[in-house]
Amino acid sequence: MQALYLLLLIAAANTAPLLLKRVLGAKLAYPLDGGLTLWDGQPLFGRAKTVRGAAVAIALPLLLAPLTSHAVGEGAAIGAMAMVGDLASSFVKRRLKMQPSSQAIGLDHIPEVLLPAWIARTWFGLGAVEVVLLVVVFVVGALVGSRLFYRLGLRERPY
Repeated sequence: MQALYLLLLIAAANTAPLLLKRVLGAKLAYPLDGGLTLWDGQPLFGRAKTVRGAAVAIALPLLLAPLTSHAVGEGAAIGAMAMVGDLASSFVKRRLKMQPSSQAIGLDHIPEVLLPAWIARTWFGLGAVEVVLLVVVFVVGALVGSRLFYRLGLRERPY
């Protein structure tokens, strides 16, 4: 059951920015990287990574954590690490000159689930094998969920 709670908090962190974007559109969508362009002519993260998105990705797991009998600080840490993983993926994709929101299976999903799952494993009483299983479930769920979100009009692309 603890693995499912952790999966819920990580999924909340990764889904919250998408849902808020649907509600607010471009309002308050300030780029997290401030529009900084690096030596390779590419943005640090890209325009899709916003301060608003990072804030809600930390806030939602923080608010949900007590419902799973975990501390708000743990929820915030899970959200923050999910965003660190997501930003790391975006950074690498920009260096590879991939377009924002382009699909890179594995790179798009593994860091944003592995980082928070690894730091939270002891809080949830999980071992390494359970963390790996959680990563696999998350990646499969994200690929299926992405198509569903596209059909529901929550995503601009089916990935």
